[in-house]
Amino acid sequence: MDISGAKIRLSRIAVDDLDFICDIECNTELWHYEEVVQSDREAVRQSYMDKIFSEDNEHHDFVVYLKTDDIRIPIGLAQIWRYNEYRKSWEIGFAILPPYHGQDYGTEAAGLLLRFAFEELKAHKVVGMCNARNSHSAALMERIGMTREAVFKEELYWRGQWTDQCYYSILEREYIADGRGEHIAEAGKRAGS
Repeated sequence: MDISGAKIRLSRIAVDDLDFICDIECNTELWHYEEVVQSDREAVRQSYMDKIFSEDNEHHDFVVYLKTDDIRIPIGLAQIWRYNEYRKSWEIGFAILPPYHGQDYGTEAAGLLLRFAFEELKAHKVVGMCNARNSHSAALMERIGMTREAVFKEELYWRGQWTDQCYYSILEREYIADGRGEHIAEAGKRAGS
């Protein structure tokens, strides 16, 4: 399954993607603001193998590819997982490799995840969280229409000290009212021109 945008496409992870996924998941520079970064490539590989062959509809993991005609260029990871089944809430996560930062690929990937959540998964609410010091992630979530609802004080034990975590969300009715699907596609087109 692919989700296509203006400059990128999200493609469901497959066995052929596992080396790339291990590179991303074990990259301490890429996950600078996370509490823990996995260092065991075999554990990462097994975890994703389990997801690939699972009938589970709780997690949806995608490789972010540049949209090209003939070559597959992986540039990141985009994920959505069930946050609360009863409340129809989902959580998003994303990472774009540093050489591709500043080109709105992350914004487009996160926007495509929102579209997938509300149109395919029939979500009521989508949430995202980030280390309060991660201003880039916070700004990205705001660009796609998410609102900061809370700051959890000293929620994360990060780099030997307690730090805050920001909690963002967007409701289905807010997404529809703002025309976010069109907004994200237009942002991708403008960035590409």
